[in-house]
Amino acid sequence: MPILVMKFGGTSVADLERIGNAAQKIAREVERGYDVIVIVSAMSGKTNELVNWVETTSPLFDAREYDAVVSSGENVTAGLMALTLQEMNVPARSWQGWQVPLQTSSAHAAARIEAIPRDNLDQKFAEGMRVAVIAGFQGISAEGRITTLGRGGSDTTAVAFAAAFEAERCDIYTDVDGVYTTDPRITEKARKLDRIALEEMLELASLGAKVLQTRSVELAMRHKVKLRVLSSFEDNDETSGTLVCDEEDIMESNVVSGVAYSRDEAKMTLVSVADRPGIAAAIFGPLAEAGVNVDMIVQNISEEGRTDMTFSCPTNQVARAQDAIEKAKESGEINFHGVVADTEVAKVSVVGIGMRSHAGVAAQMFQALRDENINIKVITTSEIKISVLIDRKYMELAVQALHDAFELEKAG
Repeated sequence: MPILVMKFGGTSVADLERIGNAAQKIAREVERGYDVIVIVSAMSGKTNELVNWVETTSPLFDAREYDAVVSSGENVTAGLMALTLQEMNVPARSWQGWQVPLQTSSAHAAARIEAIPRDNLDQKFAEGMRVAVIAGFQGISAEGRITTLGRGGSDTTAVAFAAAFEAERCDIYTDVDGVYTTDPRITEKARKLDRIALEEMLELASLGAKVLQTRSVELAMRHKVKLRVLSSFEDNDETSGTLVCDEEDIMESNVVSGVAYSRDEAKMTLVSVADRPGIAAAIFGPLAEAGVNVDMIVQNISEEGRTDMTFSCPTNQVARAQDAIEKAKESGEINFHGVVADTEVAKVSVVGIGMRSHAGVAAQMFQALRDENINIKVITTSEIKISVLIDRKYMELAVQALHDAFELEKAG
């Protein structure tokens, strides 16, 4: 039997009625001739509740026990989904991560998947099981302890199983009906994409699009797994949702595929840094050690041996960044006159594989922002992406202007 992987997020299994709705979608795929691996999240809100219980019980908690508690949400969903399918006469059973076993590193609460042996599931499929309902987000370490994979872990679990079992496709069921050219809440002109390249999806996910988690898209790219994003609240057919696939599977598309944004950005500038070989390493080494996620970096032209160094990071990491920089200054690693933090900025980006072969995208983007009198503070580019930092109050206007400028409401 060909294998299909189906993943249902928390809102898709929020209560027994929604679990029943998801089970009907699974049963239809079984009728079409698939053996199905289903990855389930905890019911909506359950993981937050479990995390709160742990933090209330033990503020400085043992991460191993944290994983033991927090992983239980997915176990409940898996058992209920298997029972629901059995009531529909679909041969199904639930699997916890350790039963597969999904083998991970020992980094509790942020484990990485190391291997998924096929033997146990293959044997049960051969014996007549048609659906394996697997608790997402969890695995087992070499020490025999339950681990969790961190944020987006169920998406990552689904893609990993699709790769390990050479699935025909990995369907991600969520509360949206696909990937859009931008957030439909910002512009009504946002259009659902029929297909998007994995590389484009990776950029959009890393730039703020919430549809898929970055780690899962990275894994899909590495193993060439086809993903499909669908709504769990609609009747779907073969043409529903958005197919996230290899660039070769897309005939022709717009130069720009989407506009992404990240609201909670900050711009930090080290004023008058002593300019010398190794200064960038002296600044960004301590920031990395402090866990600051630095994105854009701009260094001004050096004058009289001094320069300004600007970078962006999430607003909730500004205090940590300032602390790391001041400590580096006190230790004599770096010398600067001051730190200026602007926490009222946003990042807006355009993404598209067509940018590789089309000139003028940057000029068109900058002209669109100029026409709206939006000032650009920082610019960064890659082969298929251009990102700018702007004042946060102009973020929605910028997204709308760029969506119009590149005519994203029109199909390619």
